[in-house]
Amino acid sequence: MRISYLWTALILLSVCSVFIGVKDISPLDLFSLSAEQQQTLIISRIPRLISLIIAGVSMSVVGLIMQQLSRNKFVSPTTAGTMDSASLGLLVAVLMFASATPLTKIAVAFVFALAGTFLFMKILDKVKYKDSIFIPLVGLMFGNVVGSITTFFAYKYDLIQSLSAWLHGDFSMILKGRYEMLYVSVPLVVLAYIFANKFTVAGMGEEFAVNLGLNYKTVVNLGLVIVALVSAVVILTVGNIPFLGLIIPNIVTLYQGDHLKKNLPHTALLGAVFLIFCDILGRIIIFPYEISIGLTVGVIGSGIFLYLLMRRKSYGL
Repeated sequence: MRISYLWTALILLSVCSVFIGVKDISPLDLFSLSAEQQQTLIISRIPRLISLIIAGVSMSVVGLIMQQLSRNKFVSPTTAGTMDSASLGLLVAVLMFASATPLTKIAVAFVFALAGTFLFMKILDKVKYKDSIFIPLVGLMFGNVVGSITTFFAYKYDLIQSLSAWLHGDFSMILKGRYEMLYVSVPLVVLAYIFANKFTVAGMGEEFAVNLGLNYKTVVNLGLVIVALVSAVVILTVGNIPFLGLIIPNIVTLYQGDHLKKNLPHTALLGAVFLIFCDILGRIIIFPYEISIGLTVGVIGSGIFLYLLMRRKSYGL
């Protein structure tokens, strides 16, 4: 029943997203659109909506995968150094390949994001104290070290302003021809659904998975590749979106239980709904000006994260 509510919310918010903006377009105008209104819809509003849905779905799903593989509900690309490593990769791509194409930037950011995620998982294996709060703290510290390296070289080569602009989550500049790279995330989300049962088994530990005949390392590596590639694509296209992959899987777990394959559709839909809601909120608070998605998601997401932290024992997180 709840998934029908999510579909309804997604449809309603999507309609609102298309018709909210500085350029006044109402649903009744669809029957008599001017040339300017058609351009606004095709070039700006619809691409923005599609990118919001894809980014919300993909980042929420990879957050769920990371939590399953690390066996910690507070691990996500944001708290495991994945996004910070992708940012470092983006900077390296700009420095080493002056006229790098978006595909080259994605490739380099993907390599760095994958390396950073693997390193975090290796650190995780060495940590004996597996408290639910301690592990993400280690990830945040690791991410801050990587972020400090990125900032150092950005200052050294006078790229700090450009880097800040690239990494700050913002959908206001999404136009036709500038968001299509996000389509790379779609087959990765499908792949995540296909391997959902194997990710669930892998999340129970290496010894348990091997006893069930699962190739543990292959499945874990596949999951980390999906996480790294999605993170690289999203950060290059729309910037860093904090807390999305962290809070959405936890909210779904509260009312759905802890079953990866059953939770994937709910996680994907709720991620899209939450991101569109935050985007609409950012567009209407100080209309006709706009607050970036990085700020709205950061404020709301941090509040939800703090609530989950304080109530984690009650919810069994």
